[in-house]
Amino acid sequence: MTQILFAGAFALAFALFGTKGLIHILAGRGYGQIIRDDGPSTHKTKHGTPTMGGIIFISAAIIGYLFAHLLTATPVTTSAILVIGLVVGLGLVGFLDDWLKVSRQNSRGLKGRYKLLTQAALAGIFGYLGLQFKDANQLSPISEYLSGVSETTIYLGTFLVVLFIIVMVMSASNGVNLTDGLDGLATGATIMTFIAFVLIGVWEFGQNCQLDGIVASNCYQVRDPLDLAVLAAAFAGGCTGFLWWNTAPAKIIMGDTGSLALGGAIAALAATLRVELLLIPLGGLFVIVTMSVVIQTLYFKISGGKRVFRMAPLHHHFELKGWAEITVVIRFWIISGLCVAGGIGLFYAQWVVK
Repeated sequence: MTQILFAGAFALAFALFGTKGLIHILAGRGYGQIIRDDGPSTHKTKHGTPTMGGIIFISAAIIGYLFAHLLTATPVTTSAILVIGLVVGLGLVGFLDDWLKVSRQNSRGLKGRYKLLTQAALAGIFGYLGLQFKDANQLSPISEYLSGVSETTIYLGTFLVVLFIIVMVMSASNGVNLTDGLDGLATGATIMTFIAFVLIGVWEFGQNCQLDGIVASNCYQVRDPLDLAVLAAAFAGGCTGFLWWNTAPAKIIMGDTGSLALGGAIAALAATLRVELLLIPLGGLFVIVTMSVVIQTLYFKISGGKRVFRMAPLHHHFELKGWAEITVVIRFWIISGLCVAGGIGLFYAQWVVK
């Protein structure tokens, strides 16, 4: 359990102090955020704010995770390596998108279809590899059975599992990307989700079917739950250190480098901890924000140009209604906290009633 503390604390410290250095590097090279012309007018002041900040908390999480293993002389696990691989891959896609924006000095980065295809390919590779590498107990990092608050008896098979993982990863990564429109909003919400995964991983480890004395009806068939909790703690710590500089007025923005990676991380943790459908309440804020975009787009097309919201995503709607940015962020954090609490409640409730 000390691994969790080491990973979270080291990642927090690395991000807290490392972000300041990254700000100076990015600002010195002129790698600043390009603001959309159709965004809220109050966002014009954000133009030029150093972007690609996701570099620091991705690095902090990975280094914090490895540092915890080094201190405790324990091996890294296949499940965690697969999650890290997906996060790094999506982070590189986001980095390319951010780089194209700052180098061209406009808000058009990587073409949408290329971004989506690359996300799908990375998610597909993650899903397929997650079904391989079985351990001595014949457990692979990802199950071929659908999981809700725990693994169910609904068999999907390789093709459907990989397809489902692709949908999960793309939904989560783009959901976080859409939510990352206000200073600190997406960062704070993902911290809560990562903490939830820490709690879930620790509980699944304590009630693992491979442990002696565990009642079969109350146990979990999860390959590396404790190590995944360590990784989740590292991401929570890294994001917390970054949030110090990312709160309004932000000194640095995570960019697509960070948002795509964070979305991939929470989807990958949900898949490897075998709580896939629980990602919906745990990432409830991201679901709400994404649905606001879907509703706005569909209604605009159906009604011939009318809108449900003043602007989508949803947080911009409240900005245009006159809410201060910090007010929107804090209230949305409250919503996120309630969603996460509800998800945790569902997870523990299903165990209690067994």
